[in-house]
Amino acid sequence: MPIITILPHADYCPEGAQVTAPAGTSVCEALLDNGIAIEHACELSCACTTCHVVVRVGGASLGSIEEAEEDLLDRAWGLEADSRLSCQAVLSSADVTIEIPRYTINHARENH
Repeated sequence: MPIITILPHADYCPEGAQVTAPAGTSVCEALLDNGIAIEHACELSCACTTCHVVVRVGGASLGSIEEAEEDLLDRAWGLEADSRLSCQAVLSSADVTIEIPRYTINHARENH
């Protein structure tokens, strides 16, 4: 199973973390399943940008980016060339390293 390394984030995992998940799982699902409560206001339906992550290592191994995701990413806070919506970034067998941006455009944080 691939390993997802999450760089330190003050709110979600101050010390950073590593989690595993089966190939075919989205990064967002893997984080949630392992107790990292990343925001996901649209319930993983590719309709917002609250689960935005920056893939620092292993981005080429994730599922391809679709047009709907690209369009939404234009609205994400802190957009970078390697940004993805974690609900749409599907793991293969390769390890990845991600960074969760400090802020989102979600003004009313969801408690999922």
